[in-house]
Amino acid sequence: MEKIRWGIISTANIGAEKVIPAMQKGEYCDIQAVASASLAKAEALAEQLNIPKAFGSYEVLLDDPDIDAVYIPLPNHLHVPWSIKALEAGKHVLCEKPLALTTVEAQELLDVSKKYPTLKIMEGFMYRHHPQWQKARELVVDGEIGRLQTIQSFFSYYNTDPSNVRNIVDIGGGGLMDIGCYSISLSRFIFEDEPKNICGLIEYDPQLKIDRIASGILEFDRGTSTFTCSTQMAPYQRVNIYGTEGRIEIEIPFNAPPDLPCKMWHQKLDQIKEISFPICDQYTIQGDLFSKAILDDVDVPTPLEDGVANMKVIEALIESNKTGSWVKPA
Repeated sequence: MEKIRWGIISTANIGAEKVIPAMQKGEYCDIQAVASASLAKAEALAEQLNIPKAFGSYEVLLDDPDIDAVYIPLPNHLHVPWSIKALEAGKHVLCEKPLALTTVEAQELLDVSKKYPTLKIMEGFMYRHHPQWQKARELVVDGEIGRLQTIQSFFSYYNTDPSNVRNIVDIGGGGLMDIGCYSISLSRFIFEDEPKNICGLIEYDPQLKIDRIASGILEFDRGTSTFTCSTQMAPYQRVNIYGTEGRIEIEIPFNAPPDLPCKMWHQKLDQIKEISFPICDQYTIQGDLFSKAILDDVDVPTPLEDGVANMKVIEALIESNKTGSWVKPA
């Protein structure tokens, strides 16, 4: 079976602990190299995960002719610069979310990507590929909750470590960039539309300066979506999708465990059914779908335009909080 030869740019925890091991289980993924600014770190991770090559710079990995595609789990402010460098080096790119720090930056990456029509590039919103989300969207599209009315989501964890990249404001830290982006993405995914009006309320940490609690209301032509995310609350996540005749509740919507079955509840009228999903790893699915798109030369599951649209909503929420009024996305 033909596989895509992958290089990993960074030894970040998300890659080392979740994404790389998952992609190594994939049918179409062959993890061939890892790079770090520290050769020692790259070699240690390569040994730990049985990766053939380790490089002491990202540039050296991009120069390797045996690498077809790269996965980029760098801090948020480095996503666009290194995605562009990877494209310029002739590599396909799977970049961690959020795609960029601003809409302008995201659009810049989109514009550059169009110069390389033979290369695939995608933002890594892994949750969308999990069967539970494919099923949720199918139920909504098929009218199994009646007419879609509103979506409610919540996502939180507790982290006040000032050295953690999620808490460093200058490199794209904060709750909206880290987890609020999921609530925005899923709303657009389920409504299959873009919000026309947005209202945001944000609380900032006085020392870290990052947003630690953010709530939003997104108004779509067919309904609304409300969410709250926080980096300084008890860990919890849940999504509820409501229609005129039923609802869908997803138990673990975002960090779906790779070693346990997932479940959702589907209510239609007065009947409630629990739907279970076999054990799977959404990062494995994501890696294989992206690799298969390269092998078959077809569109990736989520076009880069989607990442630009998500950034527009994030910026509108921030602007709404500043002005105290509803904002239309740019």
